[in-house]
Amino acid sequence: QVQLVESGGGLVQAGGSLRLSCAASGSIFSINTMGWYRQAPGMQRELVAGITSGGSLNYADSVKGRFTIFRDNAKNTVSLQMNSLKPEDTAVYYCNAEIIRRNYARELYWGQGTQVTVSS
Repeated sequence: QVQLVESGGGLVQAGGSLRLSCAASGSIFSINTMGWYRQAPGMQRELVAGITSGGSLNYADSVKGRFTIFRDNAKNTVSLQMNSLKPEDTAVYYCNAEIIRRNYARELYWGQGTQVTVSS
């Protein structure tokens, strides 16, 4: 079994900062891409930021210059530093990882989600 456990959500005022963290554990051989998605009420889940095992980055245009994704391959963790938060960043944030199991199966896993609320 593989688990992704998130932490770090909460309530913050506009202009403030939060850091989200996600740790993968279980039967893991390696991890390809890790990322963060978000889903606001009534909206589709969207990619916020992604990072490959080699360190290539991908950001949604709406968060470029404000959010930074980074990972620790030795610890199987991925984090999202969110600065200059805006009310429109309010959503449930989900960690995502493409994991190679010890039997070499490639599987996609999601965290349970963590609420980020930005007040104006």
